[in-house]
Order: sequence, then C-alpha cells, then structure tokens
Amino acid sequence: MGLALTVRFILNHPMNRPNRIGALGRFVRWQVSSRLMSGLIAFPFVEDTQLVAKRGMTGATGNWYCGLHEVEDMGFLLHLLRPGEFFLDVGANVGSYTVIAAGAVGARAMAVEPVPSTFAHLSRNIVLNGLSSLASMKCLGLSDHAGTVRFTRDLDTVNHVLADNEQLPSIEVPITTLDELIGEEVPILIKIDVEGHELSVLKGAERTLNASALLAVVMEINGSGARYGISDATLVDQMKSHGFKPYAYDPFERRLLDASLAGGNTIFVRDSKQVEERVRSARRYRLINGSI
Repeated sequence: MGLALTVRFILNHPMNRPNRIGALGRFVRWQVSSRLMSGLIAFPFVEDTQLVAKRGMTGATGNWYCGLHEVEDMGFLLHLLRPGEFFLDVGANVGSYTVIAAGAVGARAMAVEPVPSTFAHLSRNIVLNGLSSLASMKCLGLSDHAGTVRFTRDLDTVNHVLADNEQLPSIEVPITTLDELIGEEVPILIKIDVEGHELSVLKGAERTLNASALLAVVMEINGSGARYGISDATLVDQMKSHGFKPYAYDPFERRLLDASLAGGNTIFVRDSKQVEERVRSARRYRLINGSI
C-alpha cells in the first residue's frame, strides 16, 4: 500500500473519525521511530496487550494507526468470544487476532502460521503478553490432506501456497488438516486467512464445520482463490453446505448485516439469533483510540 493510500485508509477508518489528527500523529511517530530504530518496536494494543512489529509489517502496524486494523472482524471476535472458550486462528501472521482473543478476552487460542520467519514474530507477541498458558502455536499449514507444500516466504501478510505458474522465493512447509490438528475439541470461532487456499482448508475441516458448537467462521473472500482456479462463490457455497450464511458485522451497533456490506472478510454464521444475543451482551473493550 502506497503512502497516499495508507493515509487515506487511516483517515477514513471508523475508529479514527473522532480524532483524525491523533491518528495521523501515530502514523508520523511510527514512520520516524521505525526508521531511527532498526529493530522491533512494541506498541499498545487492546486493553493491556501489546504488539511487536517492525517497518514493513502492514498487518500489525495498521493496529497502531487505527486501534483495530480490521475493526469489523476484530470487533466481532471481541464481542462473540468469552473467557475460556476456544478460538482457532488459521493464518495467524504475527498474531493480532490471537493476542486479542487470549490477551483481551481471556479465551483459549490456537494460532496456525506456516512461514517460520513470521512464526517467530507470532511467538514473540505471545511471549511478550504472557499468553503461553492460553495460546498454543503451530508452525504448519492447513489443507485437505497431510504432507508438504511450498509457501512464498517474503510477502508479509500475503504469503501463500505457491501456485503452479508462480516463480517466487519459497519454502517447503508441513501441512495437515484442520480436523486432524484440533481433534475432537470444537472452536466457538475460527478465523481463516490463507490467501486463496481457503477451499482446501474447508475440505479438511468437514467434522468441525458440522459441529453445532462452532458458532462462526471469519474468512477472507477477496478473489485471491483465482490463482488456484477457485471462485469466491465456491467458498460461499461450501459454507452454505454446512448450514452457514454469510454476513457482515457492525461492531458499533453490534448487529449482523447483509453480506454485501462486508468491507473485507466475510463472517459465516449458522444461528444468527444466538450470535446476535452474544454480541449484544459482551462487555466493551479499551483501544488506543477509544473503545468498542
């Protein structure tokens, strides 16, 4: 994302509208400090948690600029989960969602991140926040079978399974299925952000997706499956076959919306009434630029 697009994103972010000057101040402070200090920098996150990041980690630094980078989906996590419940973070990157779930809510989390260099940053954020007893970490990928695949390694938040026609720096990583990884325990919420490999992850999660205890799945649907010949409509149909319907979420009004209003990821819910009752009754959470 270029400078102009980044500034526009920051100014238009819902959490920044009450104080755009403060948001720009955070942006400028990060640009200066990340150039003066070549290493990692810790910044405050949700409640008393922190994130560690360095220059170029756009997924992490968006949380410093905006409080919650993906406010609809992160807000949904905060409002849906309760302490002690199980959250599965597939494609965890540096662990923003896992830190929210375990560190702010007090849920139990499992973070799955296949790229070793990114996994090191994930581990650092878990240790920094003292979450080792609540958050487990797995350095592997998920698919519809066990084995190995090649992943890109230098693309930050958009690392992905190497497509047949791609010639990019890559590494070989182990993979397994979601069902095999978690066994009989069913999460309340799953987040899936695997840059186009979602269908294979879903096919390896048949037992879990059929379990009534699973209330929602937050999944990235943005056309990235096209590199593997998979359409967004195929993903929606796959979720519908398990009884889930697509929604967006308004974290300020705490209500589910028509999926066409989704700004980024899509939230799949099986029992909308149960989910809406939970999100309405959740407590508020303190951010660096307000509360939600």
